[in-house]
Amino acid sequence: MLTSIYGAIALGLLFALMALGVYITFRILNFPDLTVDGSFATGGAIATVMITHGYSPWLATLGALGGGLIAGACTGLLHTKGKVNGLLAGILMMIALYSINIRIMGRPNVSVINMDTLLSPIKKPIGLYIAILLVAILLIKLLLDAFLHTDLGLALRATGDNSRMIRSLGSNTDTTTIVGVSLSNGLVAVSGALIAQDAGFADATMGVGIIVIGLASVIIGEAIIGTRTVFIATLAVILGSILYRIVVAFALRVPWLKASDLKLITASIVIVALVLPTVQRAFKQKSLARKRSLELAGVTAAGKGGKS
Repeated sequence: MLTSIYGAIALGLLFALMALGVYITFRILNFPDLTVDGSFATGGAIATVMITHGYSPWLATLGALGGGLIAGACTGLLHTKGKVNGLLAGILMMIALYSINIRIMGRPNVSVINMDTLLSPIKKPIGLYIAILLVAILLIKLLLDAFLHTDLGLALRATGDNSRMIRSLGSNTDTTTIVGVSLSNGLVAVSGALIAQDAGFADATMGVGIIVIGLASVIIGEAIIGTRTVFIATLAVILGSILYRIVVAFALRVPWLKASDLKLITASIVIVALVLPTVQRAFKQKSLARKRSLELAGVTAAGKGGKS
């Protein structure tokens, strides 16, 4: 059991970059970007193909980052310059990337088992593996935090909050949207590259449903820690990614659940995470209304008693 928890933590850290990418589009930009289902596989495809062709794993991972940046930029251009609905632009790129990924790999999947990858030197012992991954993810998180406090980062955050206001101040919201979506998919592609190197293969379908996993990580983290500052919000996303993987690991140990139920488990977690805050707010409002009615009834009764 302990081994599966360690494995879930390591996997959660690898998926944390993808969750940070989803956080940028869905929370900061308020942009429903479905490109991530395709760019995740693009990162894995580029990394594995470059590794099999003898390139350095570091260079292969950077190549995956470049592929994700380009995919995100295409979605951003479709939306801003082509005036295509954001949701539709993401769907179109996701569909296009499926064929592009197969073109990149030359076949539906590519294996890098028994080949040197970025993660193979540190995979054992598991404690060292988790520690190095944690340091690397936190470093990227801090770099993202620093970027979001720059002039461009502040404009990016303002674009999601109130695009009309930021346009009235002279900022180009098209540019900030393209930069944000591009950065998001770049992080997603790097996550896909790391997952492919960890698993030993990349597959054209490895990104199917990945957006739901990212949303689950963001929602779970925000529910636990909150979003008071950018530092806390990005930390919450990383924690949410780890907790999501731990929950899935426990769920898969339930006797009547199978590995094929993973997508159902993911959807269920997201549904609970989305519905629970609404139910809690409704319960609090009802409790507050009941308390006020009781207080009003008490005041009314006291007034009648005084008159008598």
